[in-house]
Amino acid sequence: MHNGGSPWTLTVPTGGDTLRQERLTRDLHDSLRRVDDLVVGFHDAEETAESGSKGTGAGEVALWAATSAAVARPASQVLITLIKEWCAKERHRKVVVTVGDNSIKITGRPDAAQERMVQEFQARVTGDDGPASDDDAT
Repeated sequence: MHNGGSPWTLTVPTGGDTLRQERLTRDLHDSLRRVDDLVVGFHDAEETAESGSKGTGAGEVALWAATSAAVARPASQVLITLIKEWCAKERHRKVVVTVGDNSIKITGRPDAAQERMVQEFQARVTGDDGPASDDDAT
């Protein structure tokens, strides 16, 4: 995700409602682009279809995100936190985050199991085998 690392693909699934997906994806884009050290843009639909990128299909609108920060772990935590906050605005919002072969679905109402899955996802994509933060040591 940094210094030439894999950009993150962010897809907002809406059950086939293309107009709603576009509206929500643009709203997520607007929320994320306000953050310093975070670069976000729209995937080119033709490029995505041709490259066979995982996570987006024909007619889907998706974002890519990358950071200019030197440390991947804190940057990924910031991005995940921003996505969680955006999803929390409506309980039915979901974002599928894909990095390489790893993906996670973040929902507007996460439970403890999803929180653990998010921490495991972050550990996989940043190559960290340790706990997500010092707050976990209780």
